[in-house]
Amino acid sequence: MKKPELLAPAGNLEKLKFAIIYGADAVYLAGKAYGLRAAAGNFTLDEMEEGVQFAHDRGKKVYVTLNIIPHNSDLKDLDQYIKDIDRIGVDAVIVADPGIITLIKENAPNLSIALSTQANNTNWKSAIFWHNAGVERIIVARELSLKEIKTMVKNTPDTLEIESFVHGAMCISYSGRCLLSNYMANRDSNRGACAQPCRWEYRLVEEKRPGEYYPIYEDERGTYIFNSKDLCMIEHIPELIDTGINSLKIEGRMKSLYYVATVVSTYRKAIDLYLKDPTAFKTDPKWLVEIAKASHREYTKGFYFSRPGASEQIYTTSTYVRNYDFTGIVLEYDKKTKIATVEQRNRMMIGEEIEVMGPDRDFFKHKIEEMWDEEGTPINEAPHPQQIIKMKIEQTVYPWDILRKELE
Repeated sequence: MKKPELLAPAGNLEKLKFAIIYGADAVYLAGKAYGLRAAAGNFTLDEMEEGVQFAHDRGKKVYVTLNIIPHNSDLKDLDQYIKDIDRIGVDAVIVADPGIITLIKENAPNLSIALSTQANNTNWKSAIFWHNAGVERIIVARELSLKEIKTMVKNTPDTLEIESFVHGAMCISYSGRCLLSNYMANRDSNRGACAQPCRWEYRLVEEKRPGEYYPIYEDERGTYIFNSKDLCMIEHIPELIDTGINSLKIEGRMKSLYYVATVVSTYRKAIDLYLKDPTAFKTDPKWLVEIAKASHREYTKGFYFSRPGASEQIYTTSTYVRNYDFTGIVLEYDKKTKIATVEQRNRMMIGEEIEVMGPDRDFFKHKIEEMWDEEGTPINEAPHPQQIIKMKIEQTVYPWDILRKELE
């Protein structure tokens, strides 16, 4: 049985660190160009170098996305960028275009290459084609079932790794090959600027009745006909590992560090528990409850067990379900005084009940009874973003712990 890698998104340097601290084996990120999440914070070369060092010091890996579908103008300076990230020591690059593969071979011949899901790899024969072209890992199309992935693993060389998405947003188009954003918003989804028109509200207009808008679904507000539910496979860890997949990938480079930490830590627990004793493994219902504390849409199993039908779409809203606020990060803790130093991320008040979560352990609840500002002055609330405060917490907390509160 292979122990699969747990691969997490890193939209910026802070998220990279939390992903690794909370259990990721590897992270994927983008520089300021050439990736498909232009709206994420992304990394300067200096930040990338710091992130690689942070990961490597802890025995983890870093992959960089170069997965745009490039036009001629996008190739300018790309050869130098490839040399720069190779010098930094990234562990692999994620690409979708043969031209970029050629540039990597010319400028960083020892740099490992993974084929992006943008390349729509759906069968083992094309996987071998890419492997012969120098690709060492295939990130399979989201449209594959578990059975199809298992067939791909069986029919490809052991030297070719297989990676698959297991959690996060689903694209309505074929593994991201979408032109809707280009057409409706003049923003190229295949060059990192998708406007997500698949999440917009739509109504029906009859050609000879302009201005008369009809709901497509039985809802007076219209319908979000292209709006997929989010993928979630936390309840199917044994089936995923049984396919022989090398890497289980979480989507979400534009999500918060709280989302990253919550989802990564939950999948980490599930994977480790299964590998410890597969015969005694049982899915814990608490895992799904925990994951749902991060912002999300309703969940789907995607294509893993069957083709998605009408029930896999969300017709009433494009907004996320958000039941919890991420309120702070523990920076320090004095065991003698029981005083925690916290960086505020959302408003907290005396009398509120919060939850404290950390890597490798269950959360606990705490009622805020005492808080002070940096000068030691008692305060009743902490309203300012990234305000440094102190609060008394009887149960021991640690740096990197996250504070959250349930929304009423």
